[in-house]
Amino acid sequence: MGIAVNGVDINDSAIEAEIAHHLQAKNPLREAVHEVVLRRVLLDEAARLGVAGDSDDDRIEALFAREVTVPEADEDACLRYYLSQADRFRSGDLVEARHILFQVTPAAPLDLLRQTAEAILAELQAQPERFAELAGQYSNCPSGAVGGSLGQLARGQCVPEFDDLLFRLQPGELSGRLLETRFGLHIVQAQRRVGGEVIPFATVRAQIADELQRQSWQRALHQYLHILVGRAEIEGVELEGAQTPLVQ
Repeated sequence: MGIAVNGVDINDSAIEAEIAHHLQAKNPLREAVHEVVLRRVLLDEAARLGVAGDSDDDRIEALFAREVTVPEADEDACLRYYLSQADRFRSGDLVEARHILFQVTPAAPLDLLRQTAEAILAELQAQPERFAELAGQYSNCPSGAVGGSLGQLARGQCVPEFDDLLFRLQPGELSGRLLETRFGLHIVQAQRRVGGEVIPFATVRAQIADELQRQSWQRALHQYLHILVGRAEIEGVELEGAQTPLVQ
């Protein structure tokens, strides 16, 4: 493909092997190329700094541990986050919900599936009363047989991204965008909501500190990668920003 990092060619075989990890992406080839190039940049930096490890992954982790550090979240920051995200820190909340699932399969590539899902979402935004009808016609979930109904859901019953969206919707609200999870693309609507109880700050303080620490680390990592990419001699591809897909 004519791609090189710091004067070293990137083999097509490395990119082909990486594509398997990005089949759900909009552009698997682009994501694979970015991942391989970014990995090479990091390994070159580890070598420059003399960072050792038993494997490439170990060397990259050791590089991050040495070069990317952030301060711990203090009490005030945790409290501000708790007060600003009050709806997240409740127990016993229930939401009655329904969805339409467009499942990704070899016969239904993601791009084609997305076009269909976007068209159905637009139809529902114009005629929301057709939700049950269209769920029965298009949903790849067994719930399609009952109009897409998932019944009452508590926090934690669904994958995190579904939970996060569902519990931000108001009763009767149809999400204005498609939700992408490992199961495919979803059109989501919240229906009746039953409120629970507020969880005391002291109970979730450690959880909040961990989350703020993770967010700060991700920002610091993004900045670090941006600097490394800017310094590296990369030929044949342009990295859009300093993407961080290899950090989960």
